[in-house]
Amino acid sequence: MKTVDDMSEPDGKTSPPSAEALRWVADCVGTSAAIESVTPLVGATSSSLHAVRLRHGGGVVELVLRRFVDAEWLALEPDLALHEASNLLKAARAEIPTPELVAFAEDGAKCGFPATLTTLLHGRVELSPSSLEDWTYRLAEPLICIHAVEAEDYAWGYYPYINLPSLGPPEWSAHTEHWEKAIEIVRGPRPLARERFIHRDYHPSNVLWNEGRVSGVIDWVNSCRGAAGFDTAWCRLNLAQLYGVAAADMFLDAYRSLAGAGFEYHPYWDLIAIVEILPGPPGVYEGWPAFGVNHLNDEIIRERLDAYISSLVERL
Repeated sequence: MKTVDDMSEPDGKTSPPSAEALRWVADCVGTSAAIESVTPLVGATSSSLHAVRLRHGGGVVELVLRRFVDAEWLALEPDLALHEASNLLKAARAEIPTPELVAFAEDGAKCGFPATLTTLLHGRVELSPSSLEDWTYRLAEPLICIHAVEAEDYAWGYYPYINLPSLGPPEWSAHTEHWEKAIEIVRGPRPLARERFIHRDYHPSNVLWNEGRVSGVIDWVNSCRGAAGFDTAWCRLNLAQLYGVAAADMFLDAYRSLAGAGFEYHPYWDLIAIVEILPGPPGVYEGWPAFGVNHLNDEIIRERLDAYISSLVERL
């Protein structure tokens, strides 16, 4: 959920909530709740997100309505609303600000699509930091809190979003031998790791900032039980594309220093994270331009991914 203060322009990915959906939102707040405004939120790439402002009990209530409108995603995961609702309840145990669950609709009977309704977190997505070293350190801090949440009995567990047996090295790469090595490794056994609660989609666009500090973590729909190494790996993959290998390594160093002896790095997780971009040709993540990142193009992304996977193979 991209719940930042300056997100007021539609991003072309959203559709307006129906009158029925807005009635459901108001009913979830209270019988006298009146909707003042409905604003599409930028940065959404897989669902329809709107900030909904209501008047209730003499005050203002600010919520976020997420509707799961992607039929293909729903076909793969029909329990998306229930999953996110459960994740939000578990994320509330972490010692970081997270959206609070207000209500959820498991199917489309109440508002046209499965949906979740949460409180709105204030803050800004920051993708142009003045100091990468300080910023990556602060970016790593929330993961320590997330991974402190126990999840051994959690219903949703980590699994790759790709078909590993069908993967092959990308034709666009100048270092196909490194991709072949990565694919060979991730097809093998996973390293042993204590399972804990992971965000599963932790990257800079899902972190909010205020006055140079993290003010909240958002977008919990993919969270599950899994290895902490995958969260660090997924964030490193995004950092390598946004800023280069050095930034990804800064983040890993920061997380290791914060986690201490409780975390053992294994390159397997970095490798399985990077192969998740296959098989299609990589490009600029469509959420980044919404936050002012306009200097990247597909060629830069390919070059940075090649540099990053080469750095990972060197760690083996």
